[in-house]
Amino acid sequence: MGDKLFVGNLPFTVTSEKLSELFSPYGEIKEATVIMNKFNGRSKGFGFVTFASEESAAKAVAEMNGKEVEGRQMTVSEAKPFNPDERPKRDFHSGGRGGFGGGRGGGFGGRDRERRPRY
Repeated sequence: MGDKLFVGNLPFTVTSEKLSELFSPYGEIKEATVIMNKFNGRSKGFGFVTFASEESAAKAVAEMNGKEVEGRQMTVSEAKPFNPDERPKRDFHSGGRGGFGGGRGGGFGGRDRERRPRY
């Protein structure tokens, strides 16, 4: 287990300082960060806590996972490194109705008009 933890389902009122206070009984904390929305400055409801040792992190996961804070049950687990290749890909050109070149009606399919290829 690593020394960095993911903390999810946080109340939107929790700040980085409050997050550090919540996890400080389990060991020395290097960093505690609540992720904020860059457009409106509001919390996204999750954050990360980095401990000085892996033992402290394991103890914090065992004690804090499922604990209720301000009416919300937190999820605490080991943080996984970000890998953009593992994100689900969205395919904008298949299925569905509507959009450009697909769907119902319209288009260039009349008898008197020249046929245009669909992409």
